[in-house]
Amino acid sequence: MGILEEINDAVIYGKRKDVVAGVEKALIEGYDAGVILHQSMIPAMTEVGLRFERNEFFVPEMLIAARAMQAGIDILRPLLVEGGVEPLGTVAVGTVQGDLHDIGKNLVALMLEGAGFEVRDLGVNVSPDHYVAAAQEGVQIIGLSALLTTTMPAMKAVIDALEAAGVRGQVKVMVGGAPVTQTYADEIGADGYSPDASSATRLAKQLLNIE
Repeated sequence: MGILEEINDAVIYGKRKDVVAGVEKALIEGYDAGVILHQSMIPAMTEVGLRFERNEFFVPEMLIAARAMQAGIDILRPLLVEGGVEPLGTVAVGTVQGDLHDIGKNLVALMLEGAGFEVRDLGVNVSPDHYVAAAQEGVQIIGLSALLTTTMPAMKAVIDALEAAGVRGQVKVMVGGAPVTQTYADEIGADGYSPDASSATRLAKQLLNIE
């Protein structure tokens, strides 16, 4: 098994130390950072997402795999920047105002980064102004998470704030969280709805017309 396949397997099964060791070994052997990312780590996270959708993996396995992948990306990131490797797009994610839940949001952020996006994590209890600022700073997608039915209206407040600031047209808004539905996303004028972290990656690509 080649080093890229070893890294791929280590990511899938969440072997963080093996990912770090594999990435460091691949770099020593002369592999380009972009090659390691796009030919080993991103395919691994794609496979993790597919296994989740087939009910072969569940949230704990996804989190472990995503954290292992993150450890590898932490090593590669400065090299990717230095080499001018462009991200697929830029996404700002956050849990809406009044909501302090972050597991789902964190997993979406990890999966998006694992797919090659540049992710800005705004945290929890995020006010509409912070999302507006992210849009003004050039992010292409804003991801809104809510776990409580009582905080779902804050999603519409963000979209209204983007409209009021004149930046709604330059950013896509995707929403998700346990109580959120496609119907609700349509009602508030979101551009997309994702029921889980795996499909969030696919949705982000669709919103930016990425194959």
